[in-house]
Parts: sequence; C-alpha cells; structure tokens
Amino acid sequence: MNTVVLAIGIGIVAGLRALTAPALVSWAAHLGWLYVKGTPLAFMGSKVAVVIFTLLAIVEYITDQLPSTPARAVPMQLIARLIMGALAGACICVSAGQSLLGGAVVGAVGAMIGTYGGYEGRKRLVNGLKVKDIFIAIPENLAAIGLGYFIVTPR
Repeated sequence: MNTVVLAIGIGIVAGLRALTAPALVSWAAHLGWLYVKGTPLAFMGSKVAVVIFTLLAIVEYITDQLPSTPARAVPMQLIARLIMGALAGACICVSAGQSLLGGAVVGAVGAMIGTYGGYEGRKRLVNGLKVKDIFIAIPENLAAIGLGYFIVTPR
C-alpha cells in the first residue's frame, strides 16, 4: 500500500484518538514492524516510549468518557492531535525510506481530517440515534485501534 496513504491513515487515527497513533507506531517500531533505527525517530521503538504512549492512550480512553473533557477541536486538543499525527506519519514514512518532514506534514493533514471528521461523525451519530455519547465513543475507540493496527502491521 502507498506510504502516503498509510501516513494519512495514521494521522486520521491521531485525529480520532491523539495517543493511539503514537502508541501503535511505538509498538510497531519496538516489534520491528516499522524500521526507525538510526533515524531521529529511533526513540519510538524504545521500551520507554512503548510504556509511556501505551499508558497515555489508556488514560485518554478513560478521560474521553468524562463530561468535563473538552471537545477534540478546541485549540489545545487540536494541537496535540496535529503533533501526534505528525509524529506517527513521520515514523511511517521514515520506515519506508521516505521523507521525515513529508511524513510529518501528511500525518498532520490526516490528524486534521480525523479530528473534524470524527467530531462531526460522533456528534451526528449521538444525536441521530438518540443514544448516550459512550455508545458511540467506545466503538470509535475500537475503530481507531483497528485502523491503526491495520496500518502498522507488516504486509
């Protein structure tokens, strides 16, 4: 599959759940599915990165359910998603021998798509189906994990 498409996809995952994308990319680098050794992104394959990003992703799944959690499109949330999308997209591209900067840009674009698309989709599903937010949030978590896993697994 085209590397740019994969980088956009992992960015979309970051737009849906900011920390899922770097957690999955970190696991993939650690397991040798993505090759980032000898690059500025080599730290992503370390045990420390795996643990930190995994724990942060779990915390994000929990806090997403809280009524006090701000919308994903507010500036601080959006910036975090753009940064995480850029990091994950850069890892995908570097692993394929392509541009780190290009991957970061494409990953950030994907994060923008995932942020606004996910926000609108979730809002419309909750309102249209007249269900509690959690009944859409949990499947959204699973979709983000599934899409991200598909992107980082070896072909």
